Amino acid sequence: MNKPATALLMLASLPVVALAQFVSASFRVPTEHATPRYRLVPLGPSVAALDYQAYMNSIDHIRAKMGGDWPKPGLTMEDQARDMAGEKAEWEGRKSFPYAVLTVDGSKELGCFYIRPSNKVGYDAVASLWTTKKQADRGLDKTLYRDMKAWLKKDWPFRKVAWPGIELSQAEWKALPNKP
Repeated sequence: MNKPATALLMLASLPVVALAQFVSASFRVPTEHATPRYRLVPLGPSVAALDYQAYMNSIDHIRAKMGGDWPKPGLTMEDQARDMAGEKAEWEGRKSFPYAVLTVDGSKELGCFYIRPSNKVGYDAVASLWTTKKQADRGLDKTLYRDMKAWLKKDWPFRKVAWPGIELSQAEWKALPNKP
């Protein structure tokens, strides 16, 4: 069998979800979003050290906000490098869009914002965010939520975005039916 035919057979054997992109190929994904208080850049290896420092200094706060067991106290920079490579691959594959929320000058990470596909009926995207404890105490989490909700509505192609932990509880989110 020739190479193109072999490649087509391999593609045909992949699950449909593995072939689908989160956003269409024609959608130009923003690689930066700036406000007077912060700017967003893709989460990946270029901001790994800033990201690691931000979340390791706010472990309990982030766990409470995100409703999980990440970040773990024993995470290393090696763990971080693997995670950032995965985030970059997701971005490049147009599977999800994680952003680092940086100071305007880019010297410090204040938190993260994530846009991921939804596996729940009725939603095409899931948005989540966290800020460091210090920034949450200053109200950045509320500002970031308001700004990101408006940005998604204005500049992204989603019809309905879920905000688990903000607009509905984690329990309510988990109870929604999964897409077939």
